[in-house]
Parts: sequence; structure tokens; C-alpha cells
Amino acid sequence: MGKTGYFTHRDCWKHDMGRGHPECPERLDAIEDRLLLTGVGDALEHRDVPLATLAQITRAHSEAHLEYLEELHQRLVADEPAGGPAHAMLDPDTILNRYTLLAARRAAGAAIAATDAVMAGEVDNAFCSVRPPGHHACREQAMGFCFLNNVAIAARHALEVHGLERVAVVDFDVHHGNGTENILSNDPRVLMVGFFQHPFYPYSGTDHPASNMLNLPIPAYTKGMDVRELIEAAWMPRLEEFGPEMIFVSAGFDAHREDDLGQLGLTENDFAWITSRIRDVAKRHSRGRIVSMLEGGYNLDALARSVEAHIRVLADL
Repeated sequence: MGKTGYFTHRDCWKHDMGRGHPECPERLDAIEDRLLLTGVGDALEHRDVPLATLAQITRAHSEAHLEYLEELHQRLVADEPAGGPAHAMLDPDTILNRYTLLAARRAAGAAIAATDAVMAGEVDNAFCSVRPPGHHACREQAMGFCFLNNVAIAARHALEVHGLERVAVVDFDVHHGNGTENILSNDPRVLMVGFFQHPFYPYSGTDHPASNMLNLPIPAYTKGMDVRELIEAAWMPRLEEFGPEMIFVSAGFDAHREDDLGQLGLTENDFAWITSRIRDVAKRHSRGRIVSMLEGGYNLDALARSVEAHIRVLADL
């Protein structure tokens, strides 16, 4: 049995966008509780998570983007003693508190550390249970609950630090990974495949995507078996042809039928099946190397069950 690394950090709990926001710290509690209850957590290798550095982050983002986030952060910290606001709003959904940048750098650091551990052969594959999520964060813009694009940062790290020539990004969140597409479009070293509910936030992914982007927009209420057929017909041939040396997963679980932030009809069994197909490609082309990053998933019970199913396949449990 191979080893699956599990990367998380308490800093990821400190980012909080306010009462009632679906992207909440309790998401990570639900996952931890489930892994403890089922014993799955005992089978994983729990690893330390550093903070991502400026050099690592700016492989995917502009320095101006980071400076803007830092400026908002400093203002919140400076105003705190005088009873200033606890939050700064970037858009109605995307809100900083005093710990957001710390959590975001920790989440990106998990992506980097997981990539390093998998490349070194210390673990076969890895799951990063982190927040804030990342796949809506564009090179120059935070949006859609996301501040730094963890998957894009990790993919560029694998290419530029580890010298890989081809990496794939697989995104099965209910929302289109517009940020990842924004950063990695037209990079011939990367193939990105994804499905997402359409039309739906962020209303992108359908207008002439770059040749290294394979987007599958699907209508609301599509069931898991239909999604599986699309994956077999579209994703699998492209992934096989591309032959990635490593696979990064934007693992959003909000396509679950119990999740109110989307209207797709998947279950945890579908997520397990998708994970097994990703593993099949990784075994053939990537020496099994997979780094999976938590993205969406807002029904706490469905999220916890889905992450468990995803990790069971990664870890051969």
C-alpha cells in the first residue's frame, strides 16, 4: 500500500468571511471529524505546511495583486486598535479578515509542500485540506471566495522548480475554474480538463478557450452517470494523448446533489469514480503522482463524505 500525504494547517481555520458565509472554517472541521470517525485519517501521512514565498506565488500572480491584498490586510490590522472593521470586502462574496492572507499563503504553501513531497517520492500522492480555495483567483484578481490560486502555483512550481515538461490540471468543481484558466491558458506544458455547471457563476469557460483547455459545460440537474460518460468520451483521450508527468486536482465537491451552491446531481460514489480515473492516468503516465487541493463543497455532511471517498481512492483504502 502506498502512502498518501495529508496537508493541512490551523491557520486555514482563521480566515473567516463572516456569519452565514458558506465558505466557512467548519468545512475543515467536517472533514477532520469524518477522517477521525472512519479511521481514514490514521492511514494518511500528516505533513507540515510552510508559508508560500513571494517567489512561489508570483509564478502565478502579479506582484501588484499581492501588494493590493497586503495593503487591505495592513489597513485592517492598523484600524483594529481603534475598533475598525473586522472585514474588507473585495466583492460581495470575497472578504478578507486579519488572517486571510496568512491562511491563503498557508494554503498555497500546502500545494508547494505536497508537490515537493510527491516529487521526492516521500508520498505517492497528496490531499491538501486547506482554505481559502483557489481556482477562481486570477493572475490579477481575487474573486469567488479565492485569493491565491493554489493549483496554478503548484503546477508552475512543478514545471519551473522540478523541471517537469507536462502537467495536467483536473477540475471537477461545480463552478468553472476561471482563475486557473486565466493563469495557465496557452501554456503548452499544461493541459487543463474540467466540467462545470453552465450557465452558472462565473459565467466563463465557453467562449473560445485556449487549445490547452478542455472545458465541458453541462446543464443543471445532470446526473453522475452522464458526467461519467462525458469524462470517458472527452477527458480520458486528451489526458492519455498528453501523457502528463504529474496531475493536479482542483477537488471541489459542490457538484454533489445535496449541495445548495450548485444544481448538479453527483454523489460521493461519482467523486470516487472520477478519482479512480485520474489515478489510472497517473499510474500510466505520471508514476502515480497526484496532488489534490480542496476547492468547493458547502454542504458539510456531503463534503465530508465526498472527501473521504476521494481520499480512500488516492490511498487505496
